[in-house]
Amino acid sequence: MENPRGVSTRKQNELRFPEWQDLAGGGRLYRRVVTGRSGWRAIYCKEVDPNENTQRFWQEIFDDQGRLREVHEKFPVDRGHKRV
Repeated sequence: MENPRGVSTRKQNELRFPEWQDLAGGGRLYRRVVTGRSGWRAIYCKEVDPNENTQRFWQEIFDDQGRLREVHEKFPVDRGHKRV
């Protein structure tokens, strides 16, 4: 469950995003890979500050050959899908 401010805790983020790396300054970059039926992959990426406040959230779409095809920036501003 998220806290009242809508910010996930580190434990919650670790459960939702099985991969992460520590960033300079104490933040983290979380990643979760989802594979579609046609072989395409979506990687959900979440960058947080040391207090686990979301700084950026985006989705990377890869085709069945592993080529990056689209990036969908969702936060702080939803910029929609951008073809690469």
